[in-house]
Amino acid sequence: MRTSTRNRVIAACCLLIGSSPVWASGADPLTTIQKKWAQCQYQSQDEDQQIYCLENLVKLSESSLQSAPDRNDLKVWLAISKSSLAGADGGLGGLSLAKEARAILEEVVKTAPETLDGSAYTTLGSLYYKVPGWPVGFGDDDKAEEMFKKALEYNPNGIDPNYFYGDFLAEDGRKAEAIKYLKRAAAAPPRETRPLADQGRMAEVHKRLQELGAQ
Repeated sequence: MRTSTRNRVIAACCLLIGSSPVWASGADPLTTIQKKWAQCQYQSQDEDQQIYCLENLVKLSESSLQSAPDRNDLKVWLAISKSSLAGADGGLGGLSLAKEARAILEEVVKTAPETLDGSAYTTLGSLYYKVPGWPVGFGDDDKAEEMFKKALEYNPNGIDPNYFYGDFLAEDGRKAEAIKYLKRAAAAPPRETRPLADQGRMAEVHKRLQELGAQ
């Protein structure tokens, strides 16, 4: 990011990331990280601000995991933070972050696949279908679909696995199947602790359904 641009967004991003310590008031760091992610993802004013916000979120996730290295839920969210930054930043740096996220998630699915209702599988699926394939990256549509199906075994009614699988199916040209899973995402029960994330994701669900002519 250009220095001048970075300076313009520091103040705004500090409000999102730097204002509250991870362990402040006894708050669970997972809750803090999830809220910060939603702010980065859905309230950033532009691409530069989002990148800077996500860079700080990765640091927050890393420090939280260092304080509780056995928590698989924090491992998953470190991977989500890294993969979100990879998507926003792109390029070779983004690919490196995506590989780091994949390694973390693969460790979780080997040792504790049930963590956060199989969220590691959802994120792995997203990585496999969004990262370029060989020889540039590790993208693989077959593995992506395998991961999404595993995620849905753990969380069949969840907004995230249904949205990402529906989005994958839409990209693969399987319109009817895509609409089926996107409608399941639209009907997903709200998550009491994640209202901003639900609002942002639901907007993405309805946008995709509209693009497919299902609304």
